[in-house]
Amino acid sequence: MGGHSPCASCKLLRRRCTQDCIFAPYFPSNDPQKFAMVHKVFGASNVSKMLQELPIQQRADAVSSLVYEANARVRDPVYGCVGAISYLQNMVSELQMQLAVAQTEILCVQMQHEPMMPNTEIEPMIPQYLNNYASSSNVIHDSSLKREDIWT
Repeated sequence: MGGHSPCASCKLLRRRCTQDCIFAPYFPSNDPQKFAMVHKVFGASNVSKMLQELPIQQRADAVSSLVYEANARVRDPVYGCVGAISYLQNMVSELQMQLAVAQTEILCVQMQHEPMMPNTEIEPMIPQYLNNYASSSNVIHDSSLKREDIWT
């Protein structure tokens, strides 16, 4: 790298960092943990192959994804990112249910304050509205996950 310190990859692997080092742009020497984690989960050879197969303009995003997945795999070796996604889907489902309940309560209050309003159109919708959010069967529920596990 022409007098500069070697990238984090070359430091960890104890290699000479060349000008055409595929890791240098994405794993700077001042952030060695970033490459160490990716190397631990995926291996340097696999990461190198993945980067070489991608157009240059997509490599930075790929490295970000690899770093995120590697960190998720270290925290949760079984589920990795899927555990985080499952937790977030569960949160969305719970928030949708809370929203439906709040909207139903608003309708009830409105109906109490406007007794002349014909409620034959609104009342049948209330249970259906709640059931739409209560039956989110496509969400994976995992009560062992905590918000701290996802955001740290």
